Amino acid sequence: MVKEKSAILERSKEQQSDLHELILFNDDYHTFDFVIDTLIDVCGIEPLQAEQITLVVHYKGKCGVKSGSLVELKPIFNEMINRKLTVSIE
Repeated sequence: MVKEKSAILERSKEQQSDLHELILFNDDYHTFDFVIDTLIDVCGIEPLQAEQITLVVHYKGKCGVKSGSLVELKPIFNEMINRKLTVSIE
């Protein structure tokens, strides 16, 4: 029983360390509407949340958009790069 609990805790720690975050950065080129539409289309974010993220990016310079594994975030990252947005995975 103790071994099972420690194994579960160990897997939980591994999963947390595998978590990454997609960060969107502000730029002077894209409109609010373009960024909002991209967040909705590419990230599957609800319109109100996409608008809020866009405002945070505008005023703070960056904002975390989505968390997940590298495998989950890489296709989203690539599409956002294709749309000329400035993003990183941390």
